[in-house]
Amino acid sequence: MPRARPSLNREILHLAVPALGALVAEPLFLILDAAMVGHLGTVPLAGLGIASAVLQTIVGLMIFLAYSTTPAVARRFGAGRPGDAVSVGIDGMWLALGLGAVLAIVGALATPWLVTLFGADGAVTSEARTYLAISMWGLPAMLIVFAATGLLRGMQDTITPLWIAGLGFAANALLNWLFIYGLGWGIAGSAFGTVTAQWGMVAAYVLVIRRLAIRHGASMRAQRDGIRGTARSGGWLFLRTVSLRVALLATVGVATGIGTQELAGWQIAFTIFSTAAFALDALAIAAQALIGKALGSGDLTQVHRVLRRTVAWGLWFGVVVGAVVAALSGVLGIVFTGDAAVAALVQPAFLVLAVAQPVAGVVFVLDGVLMGANDARYLALAGLVNLVPFLPALWIISATGVDGAAGLLWLAAAFFGVYLLARLATLGWRVRTDRWTTAGA
Repeated sequence: MPRARPSLNREILHLAVPALGALVAEPLFLILDAAMVGHLGTVPLAGLGIASAVLQTIVGLMIFLAYSTTPAVARRFGAGRPGDAVSVGIDGMWLALGLGAVLAIVGALATPWLVTLFGADGAVTSEARTYLAISMWGLPAMLIVFAATGLLRGMQDTITPLWIAGLGFAANALLNWLFIYGLGWGIAGSAFGTVTAQWGMVAAYVLVIRRLAIRHGASMRAQRDGIRGTARSGGWLFLRTVSLRVALLATVGVATGIGTQELAGWQIAFTIFSTAAFALDALAIAAQALIGKALGSGDLTQVHRVLRRTVAWGLWFGVVVGAVVAALSGVLGIVFTGDAAVAALVQPAFLVLAVAQPVAGVVFVLDGVLMGANDARYLALAGLVNLVPFLPALWIISATGVDGAAGLLWLAAAFFGVYLLARLATLGWRVRTDRWTTAGA
């Protein structure tokens, strides 16, 4: 008797819940480093802050390695070609290794210049230089992990990445403690511990994927056509990521110009937004994997079922999160700062964030849907279009000189209103017909 197909809701949860755990593990690496380095003093901690800002920028721009690998693998897996699916994922890992090696060499050479851009004093700059110079050699490992995670997601497996992320976090904690305190290496020990844990995760992924390759008759060698295809799709997704970074940096720039308290308030509001985004990203990952698989099997009915169901999940999750944020809007500022004045300053921005959460839920899921269809070119061009109404809105806020709670309110309205609505419009426009389903064939 053929096995009954699991319900779509169960498939979504089966992919999204472990993906959420793996996503949460990533910032825990940074939190752990900060906690351990913080016990060395404020100067090493400040140096870690500078180095982390550089690393997060580089790594954030390279996230396309996961997003371009997942749909390529899922489409072949859905078409009943698991060997080809594993092969194209391995090609993504080879591409990640090449890019990571280049970035590591260039980054190591540029480290002294990069840390001076922040204008910190000599002691802080020295600590940042030490941490960053060592951490650059972990970049290839981080990028390989991105691509390997994308491969397993495309094979409908988000549980293995969760296990590897959890083991990597535990190893990072142990190694950091050993190198920082046991051997007395200071901030250099934190960098060595993290880099060692990252390469350990690569070893674990290689073992897992080698078994997949043997099982499905896939080659572990790099294939030029596969690398070229991943690079082409990844290039468009890289441009999409750049547009997102421009939006974020421009918003922070305007917040800085408004005032110090407003900048602190924006940081609190954006932290809440980013926290909710983890769950939405997990839904988007489930959408990527399921859409890619359904397109590979040629099942357009299933494609539209996944589209409707994941959008519904995103919408209702946004409603729930928005209600929670609205209910807590008066106390969140106090929780973060203990300052009643800052809490009053940021409360109107929290209310805007709360109202925008259902929109954010749909936007994140539609992003995942189009990534699953490998509609990378449209996502890149849409990212540029989204900046057209948003950047002028920021300029108006800056030019009027509005500050205080009103300034933060208008800034939140620009980002959580104008920018998110622009993204909703461009993504919604794309899925209104079936053109997106053939764009990445």
